Amino acid sequence: MNDYLRQLPSLRRQGRISGIYSACTAHPLVLEATLSKALRDNTTALIEATSNQVNQFGGYTRMTPPDFKRFVLEIADRVGFPRDHVLLGGDHLGPNTWQHLPAEEAMQHAEKLVADYARAGFSKIHLDASMSCAGDPTPLTDEIVAGRAARLCLAAEQARPIGGSAPVYIMGTEVPTPGGAREALEGVKVTSRDAAATTLEWHRQAFAKLNLEDAWQRVIGLVVQPGVEFDHLAVVDYQPDLASDLPALLDIHAGIVFEAHSTDYQTPSALRNLVRDGFAILKVGPALTFALREAVFGLAAIERTLVEEVVRSNIVETLERTMLARPEYWQPYCHGDAATQRLLRHYSYSDRVRYYWPAPELEAAFQTLLRNLEQASIPEPLLSQHFPGQYQKLRDGHLDGSPRSLLIDKIQEALDPYSRACFGQ
Repeated sequence: MNDYLRQLPSLRRQGRISGIYSACTAHPLVLEATLSKALRDNTTALIEATSNQVNQFGGYTRMTPPDFKRFVLEIADRVGFPRDHVLLGGDHLGPNTWQHLPAEEAMQHAEKLVADYARAGFSKIHLDASMSCAGDPTPLTDEIVAGRAARLCLAAEQARPIGGSAPVYIMGTEVPTPGGAREALEGVKVTSRDAAATTLEWHRQAFAKLNLEDAWQRVIGLVVQPGVEFDHLAVVDYQPDLASDLPALLDIHAGIVFEAHSTDYQTPSALRNLVRDGFAILKVGPALTFALREAVFGLAAIERTLVEEVVRSNIVETLERTMLARPEYWQPYCHGDAATQRLLRHYSYSDRVRYYWPAPELEAAFQTLLRNLEQASIPEPLLSQHFPGQYQKLRDGHLDGSPRSLLIDKIQEALDPYSRACFGQ
């Protein structure tokens, strides 16, 4: 299943501008939108889970790696997407979730984590041991990071199914803050070519010490910082001239491509330029649930116009109550006075809302919203007001205008520039 990933470096050597986008999400509607779009575009779908989302203890999704695999494949079956075109990845697999523990204890958890992903048959594994644990120096040296990553790779290699497709690995540590920067952006430092080369060499040596030469041949990607980032209210777009020395590294290390994290909200031209410059794997996550949240808020506005108050879902108000009752997913990130915090809770590019959709009270409100609007039938002028892009597709005969179709299409709208950049769609 991971043939396409393994071909990415050779496609670049042949002068072909090709890539793949990775949807980092566990939301069922976002997954449905991603898989149904890949079906329509006739492309491979890469779906990734992070160590915080999915781990041996369940993560915040309450899913283990085998659970997540079943979850994704069941959605693929439902939309008619072939299982053998679904690639599953694990992102930031390492001691991240257990940084509060002493390093050895955290690493034991991390080895179990990586082994579980490999045993479940995940095709792509990003090994990330860059974070300091209790008692560690800050930052860690390249030697320590590489040594720990090699330990994790060994755990994965020992656990992967015999006779199955061997996973490919992604290395590298210079990444944007997962989910976007916490504070205001003050300039993003692009990884230098020398730093990237040093990362590769330390990892090569660490793999060799553990006799992982075969696995090293399956290291197909390096995570570097190309100069992209977003915080609550702003986006730093890719500027090719600032990363102009990085592509030359791929000429020396012909078996790898770059992986770009936090490409959410990049412009279509920036995404095309990233792929052109060797960033063949584009990670996107919050932008997809941001699009979902936009669509839900749009439907809620339509509901306020069409539906009597006594039977409305009041989903926006329900969301606010839920977030205030459980502030752990937004409070450490959203600072300022009460008005600013409310703005950031609901509208931040980092999309703090994504953690709350599984809450029973919010899921109930969501189902009420869909039911109300299915019964009400949305008039075209109201659709034009709140969903102008989807309105045009309805007029062109490409969308049926149902609430569910609006949600799906809004998410796919966010995926469109990724598909065009990676697959020429």
